[in-house]
Amino acid sequence: MAGPNPFQNLQKELTVNGECFRYFDISSFEELAELPYSIRVLLESAVRNCDNFQVLEKDVRGILSWKSTKSIKTDVELEIPFKPARVILQDFTGVPAVVDFAAMRDAVLKLGGDPDKINPICPSDLVIDHSVQVDFARTPDALNKNQDLEFERNKERFTFLKWGAKAFNNMLIIPPGSGIVHQVNLEYLARVVFQDDTKSKDGSKILYPDSVVGTDSHTTMINGLGVVGWGVGGIEAEAVMLGQAISMLLPEVIGYKLVGKLNPLVTSTDLVLTITKNLRQIGVVGKFVEFFGPGVSELSIADRATISNMCPEYGATVGYFPIDQNALDYLRQTNRAEDKVQVIEAYLKATNQLRNFSDASQDPVYTQVIELDLGTVVTSVSGPKRPHDRVSVSDMQKDFQECLTNKVGFKGFAIPDAQLKTEGSFSWTDGNTYSLRHGSVVIAAITSCTNTSNPSVMLGAGLLAKKAVALGLKVAPYIKTSLSPGSGVVTYYLKESGVVPALEELGFHVVGYGCMTCIGNSGPLDDNIANTIEKNNLVCCGVLSGNRNFEGRIHPNTRANYLASPLLVIAYALAGTVDIDFEKEPIGTTPEGNNVFLRDIWPTRAEIQEVERQHVIPAMFRDVYAKVELGASSWQSLNAPTGKLYPWDNASTYIKHPPFFETMTRDLPKIGNIVGARALLNLGDSVTTDHISPAGSIARNSPAARYLSERGLTPREYNSYGSRRGNDAVMARGTFANIRLVNKLVSGAGPRTLHIPSGEEMDVFDCAERYAQEGTALIAIVGKDYGSGSSRDWAAKGPYLLGIKAVIAESYERIHRSNLVGMGIVPLQYLEGQNAETVGLTGKELFNIVLPDNLKPHDKITVETDSGLQFQVIVRFDTEVDLEYFRNGGILNYMIRKMIA
Repeated sequence: MAGPNPFQNLQKELTVNGECFRYFDISSFEELAELPYSIRVLLESAVRNCDNFQVLEKDVRGILSWKSTKSIKTDVELEIPFKPARVILQDFTGVPAVVDFAAMRDAVLKLGGDPDKINPICPSDLVIDHSVQVDFARTPDALNKNQDLEFERNKERFTFLKWGAKAFNNMLIIPPGSGIVHQVNLEYLARVVFQDDTKSKDGSKILYPDSVVGTDSHTTMINGLGVVGWGVGGIEAEAVMLGQAISMLLPEVIGYKLVGKLNPLVTSTDLVLTITKNLRQIGVVGKFVEFFGPGVSELSIADRATISNMCPEYGATVGYFPIDQNALDYLRQTNRAEDKVQVIEAYLKATNQLRNFSDASQDPVYTQVIELDLGTVVTSVSGPKRPHDRVSVSDMQKDFQECLTNKVGFKGFAIPDAQLKTEGSFSWTDGNTYSLRHGSVVIAAITSCTNTSNPSVMLGAGLLAKKAVALGLKVAPYIKTSLSPGSGVVTYYLKESGVVPALEELGFHVVGYGCMTCIGNSGPLDDNIANTIEKNNLVCCGVLSGNRNFEGRIHPNTRANYLASPLLVIAYALAGTVDIDFEKEPIGTTPEGNNVFLRDIWPTRAEIQEVERQHVIPAMFRDVYAKVELGASSWQSLNAPTGKLYPWDNASTYIKHPPFFETMTRDLPKIGNIVGARALLNLGDSVTTDHISPAGSIARNSPAARYLSERGLTPREYNSYGSRRGNDAVMARGTFANIRLVNKLVSGAGPRTLHIPSGEEMDVFDCAERYAQEGTALIAIVGKDYGSGSSRDWAAKGPYLLGIKAVIAESYERIHRSNLVGMGIVPLQYLEGQNAETVGLTGKELFNIVLPDNLKPHDKITVETDSGLQFQVIVRFDTEVDLEYFRNGGILNYMIRKMIA
């Protein structure tokens, strides 16, 4: 059980403007001066929360030993607990979290406990932002039309969340239409330093660094403001909300030194694409990256946030910028209260956590140092299929042409020489005929949190548009152009600076507030365009200011997709093609027939900064965020249920009581063996959460579609798996439903498997149902890096609902392994050098897996099959905490028993 904090003697007083605060003075440790600033945040959390139960005194000592274990390449792995200050959720993962909490209250009541105890302990913010689709684009009322559709499609989900906002303490829900979760986090939600309202014995508040985990991988954007944070799975986030510590390995920290200044014509997008490619080549998966050096002072907080946002693309856990004076100035610019900013500054100075990037004497020790001269950065894009495949714009035409003929791969489409000049024509609504060829741009979107948080590139795009319109340039009417700001503040300063009319003249109307095109919600292309592309086998393009461009993500008909600054999005839209050399070829012509080159309309960094200085002011943030929690009239008019327990509607196809706690008892169940199990799937390497978790649209011939059809819904009402994450029946039917899933038990790709006793091939869900009726337990056989990709709770919840009791893998992605444990699924791993092939598995065997009562982390056990084959595996319970969760049947069951103990 928890005991007194052994570091209580480190508490000190701090008085600011006559108010007394308390804090744990980590500067008392001699080792602090050499610790990376990101590690100092982990240290402070461990010191403050040390209770010798969840956080041990040896954990603190382990973090203090960072220099001796992680500043050089060693094999030493230290597991430490981390208790973040808060949790942030976006609605796709927020809905199942609220559903689980509502169901947990029911379970606690059923088991004789007090359901009111199920409340987030850790402050939790939920932003409704992900589901907006660009159905309407180049119209003045696109925003209203898209938002009306959003409410029509998702009214039930929104109503449920509005109930949750009232039912749960310590939970704030930001209504739809407010902005992208990461930008709202940056501009409004981030505290930087918490001033805890929980009074200490003498009545003073406790000060400690803001830190956050979120259910979106781009939670790292907040690192740009000096807040340590990263993405986790939904199950892990729910545990943190309930006061549990995250178990993590003490990371290596890569120091990324920035020197020099950016070229006046280069943007922060060009910089981040350069850094992303660089760090991908170096390899930083599982590591922290911390930026330092005098060049950091040249970057605004928005620039830093742009770099931190792309952290998942370069693979690190965080991309951290320590807090400096620029960060404090940003807090003032975004209308944070002056008295709170003064407290933040005083606390950071008192604990040696305020950074001066020009003072090399403050540089800590790093595992490895990499240096980049900002002056070497050039205008760039990334693509056509991966965010780290950076291409200089000067090389873009040559690179694209090579991609056309390269063999199929990340940089190839294998177009035969005879088809390189293929063109297709179509009629448009204006009565004209237009042609498409390889490289033609059909989607141009200023979208996603990466860039729409950054006034420099947003205003730069507006100034470029203004110059283009002044010269009479136009964007072809068939190109689907869109502007989805990250928050209402962006719209505010675009209007005030006078660039909106020019943006709209070029077709870049505000279409909504959300990830939109970047998340795959680009909406349909006109049938004439889609048919022309398909008929002629054209490699047409999307250009977006987003962070991800994986094949098939943006739109099925844009085989090539390029990440670019908002300025370049407009430039390529004006050109109508990516097959252009901007240095030698004009971007367009004036009405008089004069050539206009990109250099003629490109604004300088100084021009942009002057407009930003005049128009991005605190009053905008005050006006926008003063009413953000109120929401639009459509949100205000929603009639949500009241009460602590949710009145479940059995007819609902959106919100359903999950079955996770139906058979739960007060007492711990005995560890059960897995006997007579069948393999539901036999999969290879690099199976991602995109392969496992339900995502995207619901196919009309799928088990999920049949379920919805049986309940009277038409195909146009199916919506997406993301919007139905609160219904386990839909989500279970969408698990392993990816059309590109390769299952060795069947021939061909797709969501199919083999019912081994009958030899019948069927949909994965239908096969799992038949096994359940027969009383057969299930396992999955997989290869390396199982569960890589975006962290998704349903990639673990779905297999659990299909009846999978264990997974045998060659290796696991960190978050997914944790999520499997969190759902009570046993993660087993082959011995080093072994896999299904080397041990002789076909996947058609019967499996017996005995789990001893005295099971310990990393124990080796034997798997037996009916063919006589036996092989050893490692039980990937990595900590005693993992084992405790498993014995309880999962992390949420553990929390319920804890609440009623």
